[in-house]
Amino acid sequence: MQSDVILCEHLPPLQRSLRVAVVTETYPPEINGVARTVARFVEGLRGLNHEIQLIRPRQRSDDEALESRHEMLVRGIALPKYPGLQMGLPARSLLTHVWSRRRPDVVHIVTEGPLGWSAIRSASHLKIPLTSDFRTNFDAYSSYYGMGWLKKPIGAYLRKFHNRTLITTAPTASLRRELLDIGYRNVQVVARGVDTTLFNPARRSQELRRSWGASADEPVVGYVGRLAPEKNIPLLLAAFRQIRKQHATARLVLVGDGPLETELAHDDGVVRAGVRSGEDLAAHYASCDFFLFPSVTETFGNVTVEAMASGLAIVAYNYAAAAEHIEHGASGLLAAYDDARHFTHQALQLVGDRPFAAALRVAARQAAEKIDWACVVKSMEAVLLAAAETPEARHAVGPLVRSRPQRANS
Repeated sequence: MQSDVILCEHLPPLQRSLRVAVVTETYPPEINGVARTVARFVEGLRGLNHEIQLIRPRQRSDDEALESRHEMLVRGIALPKYPGLQMGLPARSLLTHVWSRRRPDVVHIVTEGPLGWSAIRSASHLKIPLTSDFRTNFDAYSSYYGMGWLKKPIGAYLRKFHNRTLITTAPTASLRRELLDIGYRNVQVVARGVDTTLFNPARRSQELRRSWGASADEPVVGYVGRLAPEKNIPLLLAAFRQIRKQHATARLVLVGDGPLETELAHDDGVVRAGVRSGEDLAAHYASCDFFLFPSVTETFGNVTVEAMASGLAIVAYNYAAAAEHIEHGASGLLAAYDDARHFTHQALQLVGDRPFAAALRVAARQAAEKIDWACVVKSMEAVLLAAAETPEARHAVGPLVRSRPQRANS
């Protein structure tokens, strides 16, 4: 039986350098979990001497001079309700032309929009191996925007999309099994890492806490992510109101923006920090004491492992990254999935027991230190090589013979 997860110690040294076209609708400086993790994979694969061609929509900050054979910018439009994100427009003819002149060994598709579908059609026409990521539960999102009737059609589209590729990667073993149960084929786990140098308890700032109106001893609850219906923000606010009843000086720091930003009640103790990035984001994490993450629509939830690395005591639902990396009662608290009452109870228990929370914070940091990006990137490398060496790919272009260039310091 196929194993759920590729283990680093089972990966042989790779002797070949791949040419990989990565197609994504989002990439830094856009601020979201998909953009950040895709960038880590791209940088990691380039660090392993693979040639990466990045194909993405042009962003407002882009200069024409940025485009090169390593980065191709295409037309895009802003997503409804997500004005900071772009959806790539169809580009089949352009991709076919570019890949006919300089053929990738593998095309890897990150997002399932029109640009991704164009990449599937172009690569299939040219008989280039395809792989894909399952990163966002778009079908689950539909019910949060009054379009629940679209859930089944969107789900069918996503399944058809990914089954056109040789391998679909999922970030957790549980999600892999869920996808296989609903008809996805050839799903392989490639986890997510966390930057434990950036996200670190040492970035805690008393000055930042004072700006929130919190002293060193007053409880500060943090949330990082979209302020959007699919993130279950009403439950976050309801749980915090219960915390305030027992701890009148508690603060809730909301990091992020989104369509609910202007609709949020002006509750006492709520601090809107807006969008943060880099070391500023890391300081906001580390300067909190607790982290509540009530979302029930995550494929992974990068903010969970970032909060762990920052040394926070966490309450999250028992699925996705939390189920994968938190040991209940030892490195965080896990609530029964989509059980709002249990989630609130766990939050009250955590904030009410500071010595217990302090022990969880230490254990959360220790658990995060084991989530190694280098290992994660090597797992993705193995997936791409497997796709590039399928019999169909070898028949189309012959065996791959490019040797891996030697590193300068080797």
